[in-house]
Amino acid sequence: MEWKASHILVKEYDMARKILQEIKQGARFEEMARRYSTCPSKSSGGDLGWFGPGKMVKEFEDACRKTGAGSITDPVRTQFGYHIIKVTGKK
Repeated sequence: MEWKASHILVKEYDMARKILQEIKQGARFEEMARRYSTCPSKSSGGDLGWFGPGKMVKEFEDACRKTGAGSITDPVRTQFGYHIIKVTGKK
């Protein structure tokens, strides 16, 4: 299985919840990534491209595995901070 995903990475859980709430209220995921994410992928709206097993940290990969294409996760904690993940494809 491979996944295609975008993400928004922030340091604080409360900030991740705030961003997720804004997305649920209609804010565009890509715009929120450009504005708030601390990951270099923010310049491409958080797009990480395609990746397979073992390419991302376990918590991130597990969240992608459980999330349907087109769906957005609740905040996922990893060693890097809190991710809001938008799974955009599976193959």
